[in-house]
Amino acid sequence: MYPCNYTYFMKEAIIEAKAAYQCGEVPVGAIITLESEIIARAHNEVETRRDPTAHAEMLAIQKAAMVIGNHRLTETIMFVTIEPCGMCVCAMVWARVKQLVYGADNPKAGACGSVVNLSQNSQLNHQIEVVHGVLEQEARELIQDFFKEQRAAAHIGEVPKWS
Repeated sequence: MYPCNYTYFMKEAIIEAKAAYQCGEVPVGAIITLESEIIARAHNEVETRRDPTAHAEMLAIQKAAMVIGNHRLTETIMFVTIEPCGMCVCAMVWARVKQLVYGADNPKAGACGSVVNLSQNSQLNHQIEVVHGVLEQEARELIQDFFKEQRAAAHIGEVPKWS
């Protein structure tokens, strides 16, 4: 189905997503590899940084560029727990990420086919090879549990962490 290291790296992305969950962030985690080595890892920090661009993918791209010493990530693979949004996919396109591997689809904001497909748009200057469904159930359950918890907190009068 997938190379065995895809599962390993997705598990690492899920560890990042769980770290986001513990911080009250939407639980999305990202890993970037180069030649089967992790060169960057990140999780959502939108609430922590009060920055709408502080998505796991964006932060991982920034870290990877620093490690490589170049804004072009041409031989890298991005592993992310949830299908990325348009902002993040476009950042991957501009960085020339070679491949994207993600867990669960994002039917409300996914930009790799769920809502739009920016990863394969021939009008853009780069297309990204996409593999989806790696540890899909675990990734989906993590984000669903987070939002169930947030809705329950809002129902009893607490302010949701994501509001």
